[in-house]
Amino acid sequence: MKKRIIIFDDDSTRRDSLAMLLNMCHDMECVGAFESAAEAVAMVKAAQPDLVLMDIDMPLGNGIYGTRVIKTEFPSLPIIMQTVFDDNEHIFEAIKAGANGYLLKKTPPDKLLDQLRDAFEGGAPMTGTVALKLLQFFREEDISPSYNLSEREKGILKLLVDGHSYKMIAAKSDISYFTVCNHIKKIYEKLHVNSATEAVRLAIQNRIVS
Repeated sequence: MKKRIIIFDDDSTRRDSLAMLLNMCHDMECVGAFESAAEAVAMVKAAQPDLVLMDIDMPLGNGIYGTRVIKTEFPSLPIIMQTVFDDNEHIFEAIKAGANGYLLKKTPPDKLLDQLRDAFEGGAPMTGTVALKLLQFFREEDISPSYNLSEREKGILKLLVDGHSYKMIAAKSDISYFTVCNHIKKIYEKLHVNSATEAVRLAIQNRIVS
Protein backbone atom coordinates (compact mmCIF):
# COMPACT_ATOMS: atom_id res chain seq x y z
CA MET A 1 0.00 0.00 0.00
CA LYS A 2 1.34 3.43 -0.94
CA LYS A 3 2.25 5.89 1.79
CA ARG A 4 0.02 8.95 1.75
CA ILE A 5 1.70 12.38 1.84
CA ILE A 6 0.28 15.89 1.92
CA ILE A 7 2.20 19.01 0.94
CA PHE A 8 2.03 22.55 2.31
CA ASP A 9 3.86 25.06 0.09
CA ASP A 10 2.76 28.49 -1.16
CA ASP A 11 4.85 28.15 -4.35
CA SER A 12 2.39 26.60 -6.81
CA THR A 13 5.12 25.47 -9.23
CA ARG A 14 7.06 23.68 -6.52
CA ARG A 15 3.88 22.30 -4.99
CA ASP A 16 2.81 20.78 -8.30
CA SER A 17 6.32 19.44 -8.98
CA LEU A 18 6.47 17.73 -5.58
CA ALA A 19 3.03 16.21 -6.09
CA MET A 20 4.07 14.90 -9.51
CA LEU A 21 7.31 13.50 -8.11
CA LEU A 22 5.48 11.63 -5.35
CA ASN A 23 2.82 10.30 -7.70
CA MET A 24 5.51 8.82 -9.92
CA CYS A 25 6.73 6.64 -7.04
CA HIS A 26 5.65 3.05 -6.57
CA ASP A 27 5.43 3.40 -2.80
CA MET A 28 4.20 6.98 -2.20
CA GLU A 29 1.44 9.27 -3.40
CA CYS A 30 0.33 12.86 -2.86
CA VAL A 31 -3.16 13.03 -1.35
CA GLY A 32 -3.31 16.80 -0.92
CA ALA A 33 -1.35 19.94 -1.77
CA PHE A 34 -2.10 23.27 -0.07
CA GLU A 35 -0.74 26.81 -0.24
CA SER A 36 -1.22 27.60 3.45
CA ALA A 37 -1.16 25.81 6.80
CA ALA A 38 -3.86 28.07 8.25
CA GLU A 39 -6.35 25.17 8.22
CA ALA A 40 -3.73 22.47 8.63
CA VAL A 41 -5.60 20.33 11.17
CA ALA A 42 -8.78 20.19 9.07
CA MET A 43 -6.75 19.29 5.99
CA VAL A 44 -4.93 16.49 7.80
CA LYS A 45 -8.19 15.12 9.15
CA ALA A 46 -9.66 15.08 5.64
CA ALA A 47 -6.65 13.59 3.85
CA GLN A 48 -5.51 11.10 6.54
CA PRO A 49 -1.84 11.22 5.45
CA ASP A 50 1.04 9.09 6.67
CA LEU A 51 3.45 12.04 6.45
CA VAL A 52 3.37 15.82 6.03
CA LEU A 53 5.87 17.71 3.87
CA MET A 54 5.78 21.24 5.26
CA ASP A 55 7.22 24.51 3.93
CA ILE A 56 8.22 26.96 6.65
CA ASP A 57 7.78 30.33 4.96
CA MET A 58 4.13 30.75 3.92
CA PRO A 59 2.35 34.11 4.25
CA LEU A 60 -1.08 33.07 5.54
CA GLY A 61 -0.28 30.15 7.80
CA ASN A 62 3.41 29.36 8.16
CA GLY A 63 4.98 25.97 8.68
CA ILE A 64 5.95 26.52 12.32
CA TYR A 65 2.31 27.21 13.19
CA GLY A 66 1.10 24.33 11.01
CA THR A 67 3.53 21.89 12.59
CA ARG A 68 2.60 22.94 16.12
CA VAL A 69 -1.16 22.57 15.65
CA ILE A 70 -0.87 19.30 13.71
CA LYS A 71 1.34 17.79 16.40
CA THR A 72 -1.20 18.80 19.05
CA GLU A 73 -3.88 16.74 17.31
CA PHE A 74 -1.68 14.08 15.68
CA PRO A 75 1.49 13.74 17.80
CA SER A 76 2.74 10.61 16.00
CA LEU A 77 2.30 11.97 12.45
CA PRO A 78 5.75 12.61 10.89
CA ILE A 79 6.28 16.18 9.66
CA ILE A 80 9.29 16.97 7.49
CA MET A 81 10.15 20.63 7.08
CA GLN A 82 11.39 22.01 3.77
CA THR A 83 12.80 25.47 3.37
CA VAL A 84 15.42 27.61 1.70
CA PHE A 85 16.52 28.76 5.16
CA ASP A 86 19.22 27.09 7.21
CA ASP A 87 19.52 29.82 9.85
CA ASN A 88 19.44 28.90 13.53
CA GLU A 89 16.13 30.56 14.36
CA HIS A 90 14.15 28.63 11.75
CA ILE A 91 15.86 25.35 12.59
CA PHE A 92 15.24 25.50 16.32
CA GLU A 93 11.69 26.84 16.03
CA ALA A 94 10.82 23.98 13.66
CA ILE A 95 12.30 21.37 15.99
CA LYS A 96 10.61 22.88 19.04
CA ALA A 97 7.31 22.80 17.17
CA GLY A 98 7.74 19.04 16.77
CA ALA A 99 9.20 18.59 13.30
CA ASN A 100 10.59 15.12 12.61
CA GLY A 101 13.16 16.31 10.07
CA TYR A 102 14.49 19.43 8.37
CA LEU A 103 15.55 19.43 4.70
CA LEU A 104 16.66 22.29 2.50
CA LYS A 105 14.69 22.78 -0.72
CA LYS A 106 17.85 22.33 -2.76
CA THR A 107 17.88 18.64 -1.74
CA PRO A 108 17.96 16.59 -4.98
CA PRO A 109 14.68 14.76 -5.78
CA ASP A 110 16.15 11.26 -5.40
CA LYS A 111 17.70 12.18 -2.07
CA LEU A 112 14.42 13.74 -0.92
CA LEU A 113 12.52 10.54 -1.69
CA ASP A 114 15.08 8.46 0.19
CA GLN A 115 14.80 10.79 3.18
CA LEU A 116 11.01 10.51 3.18
CA ARG A 117 11.25 6.72 3.11
CA ASP A 118 13.65 6.88 6.04
CA ALA A 119 11.14 9.03 7.94
CA PHE A 120 8.49 6.34 7.50
CA GLU A 121 10.87 3.96 9.27
CA GLY A 122 11.18 6.33 12.24
CA GLY A 123 14.25 8.22 11.04
CA ALA A 124 14.92 11.94 11.43
CA PRO A 125 16.13 13.15 8.01
CA MET A 126 18.21 16.29 8.30
CA THR A 127 20.38 18.15 5.80
CA GLY A 128 24.03 18.00 6.86
CA THR A 129 24.40 21.76 7.31
CA VAL A 130 21.38 21.75 9.63
CA ALA A 131 22.82 18.93 11.73
CA LEU A 132 26.09 20.85 11.96
CA LYS A 133 24.31 23.97 13.22
CA LEU A 134 22.60 21.92 15.92
CA LEU A 135 25.94 20.50 17.02
CA GLN A 136 27.48 23.99 17.11
CA PHE A 137 24.55 25.38 19.09
CA PHE A 138 24.86 22.82 21.86
CA ARG A 139 28.65 22.61 21.85
CA GLU A 140 29.00 24.56 25.07
CA GLU A 141 26.31 22.65 26.99
CA ASP A 142 27.32 20.75 30.12
CA ILE A 143 28.12 17.08 29.71
CA SER A 144 25.31 14.82 31.00
CA PRO A 145 25.24 11.10 31.89
CA SER A 146 25.56 8.57 29.09
CA TYR A 147 22.17 7.01 29.94
CA ASN A 148 23.96 3.65 30.19
CA LEU A 149 24.25 3.29 26.44
CA SER A 150 26.62 0.60 25.23
CA GLU A 151 29.48 1.57 22.95
CA ARG A 152 27.60 0.05 20.01
CA GLU A 153 24.48 2.05 20.90
CA LYS A 154 26.53 5.24 21.21
CA GLY A 155 28.04 4.60 17.80
CA ILE A 156 24.63 4.09 16.23
CA LEU A 157 23.24 7.16 17.96
CA LYS A 158 26.20 9.20 16.66
CA LEU A 159 25.43 8.07 13.10
CA LEU A 160 21.78 9.00 13.64
CA VAL A 161 22.84 12.46 14.86
CA ASP A 162 25.00 12.82 11.75
CA GLY A 163 21.89 12.38 9.62
CA HIS A 164 22.47 8.85 8.33
CA SER A 165 19.52 6.68 7.35
CA TYR A 166 18.95 3.29 8.95
CA LYS A 167 20.30 1.60 5.82
CA MET A 168 23.44 3.74 5.91
CA ILE A 169 23.91 3.00 9.62
CA ALA A 170 23.65 -0.73 8.88
CA ALA A 171 26.27 -0.47 6.14
CA LYS A 172 28.68 1.65 8.18
CA SER A 173 28.29 -0.56 11.26
CA ASP A 174 28.50 -3.80 9.27
CA ILE A 175 25.25 -5.09 10.77
CA SER A 176 21.82 -5.84 9.32
CA TYR A 177 19.01 -3.33 8.94
CA PHE A 178 16.95 -5.42 11.40
CA THR A 179 19.76 -5.24 13.99
CA VAL A 180 19.93 -1.45 13.59
CA CYS A 181 16.19 -1.23 14.29
CA ASN A 182 16.62 -3.34 17.44
CA HIS A 183 19.49 -1.18 18.69
CA ILE A 184 17.54 2.01 18.05
CA LYS A 185 14.53 0.62 19.90
CA LYS A 186 16.78 0.00 22.92
CA ILE A 187 18.27 3.50 22.58
CA TYR A 188 14.77 4.98 22.68
CA GLU A 189 14.01 3.02 25.85
CA LYS A 190 17.20 4.15 27.60
CA LEU A 191 16.74 7.80 26.58
CA HIS A 192 13.02 7.70 27.37
CA VAL A 193 12.06 9.05 23.93
CA ASN A 194 9.63 7.92 21.25
CA SER A 195 11.19 9.11 18.01
CA ALA A 196 14.48 9.61 16.21
CA THR A 197 13.98 13.37 16.36
CA GLU A 198 13.73 13.31 20.15
CA ALA A 199 16.73 11.00 20.41
CA VAL A 200 18.85 13.27 18.21
CA ARG A 201 17.78 16.37 20.11
CA LEU A 202 18.57 14.78 23.48
CA ALA A 203 21.89 13.43 22.27
CA ILE A 204 22.97 16.84 21.02
CA GLN A 205 21.64 18.81 23.97
CA ASN A 206 23.21 16.51 26.57
CA ARG A 207 26.31 15.72 24.52
CA ILE A 208 25.70 12.00 24.88
CA VAL A 209 27.84 11.46 21.80
CA SER A 210 30.66 13.60 20.42
